[in-house]
Amino acid sequence: MLELEVLHHVAISVSDLTRAKAFYGGVLGLEEIARPACPFDGAWYRVGNQEVHLIVSRDPTFRTEKGVTLEDGHFALRVEIFDAALAHLEAKGCHEGGDEPGRSMRVNRASVTGYPQIHILDPDRNVIEINAEKLD
Repeated sequence: MLELEVLHHVAISVSDLTRAKAFYGGVLGLEEIARPACPFDGAWYRVGNQEVHLIVSRDPTFRTEKGVTLEDGHFALRVEIFDAALAHLEAKGCHEGGDEPGRSMRVNRASVTGYPQIHILDPDRNVIEINAEKLD
């Protein structure tokens, strides 16, 4: 049997590293960490004990012209205080509705999952879920 310990990292394809770093570091506030000399551009970020790796892909598969959806691939980040996370995103220019990459989000305080969720698009339309154990 394969004995898995933890999820180590999530890799996200991006088209513009400067724009992606402004979103992941500036909007989401992730801590950038050292990255080895990979044969392609990118950036690494720490999230708790795990990592998010941005990769500038030579032949990416992007979600073109799609808005925020719950039915597509995504990764989730957990926050302690839901309303504080929502206020932070709004202060960074994010808003509900629309499908503007890097700014559009969908807020669900009463998700069927049992925990509140925010789904947001990064600049390349990758979906990121931000959730909390419970409402504040």
